[in-house]
Amino acid sequence: MPQLPECDRCQFYSHDPHIVCAIHPTGPNNDSCLDFRENPNAEPVEMWQPEGASYYNGELILQPQQRWTPEEQLELIDWHPLFTGKCPQCQHEFDRDWSARVLTCLGTKSLRRH
Repeated sequence: MPQLPECDRCQFYSHDPHIVCAIHPTGPNNDSCLDFRENPNAEPVEMWQPEGASYYNGELILQPQQRWTPEEQLELIDWHPLFTGKCPQCQHEFDRDWSARVLTCLGTKSLRRH
């Protein structure tokens, strides 16, 4: 018998293993039920998630370990060339255009990436 996730909160839910509800005994025919009525006496759905995790499409996803602390992330804004527009080694100013992928120092003998 097909049953929707919200069936157990419906006013017409039968709480019987043989019948889904009073209106649709074998379950709804579609992905949604036009006859769904929220049961005012139903317990509210607990919407909690553990710290460092989130729910996406009903699946618990653990967040990856962060490389930097929040304080280090804020400090990064003060010196990173993407935010300052300057090379942190030679202070050469450059255009912060996304198409400028390689930053080279003009004061070095060989061109190198930073």
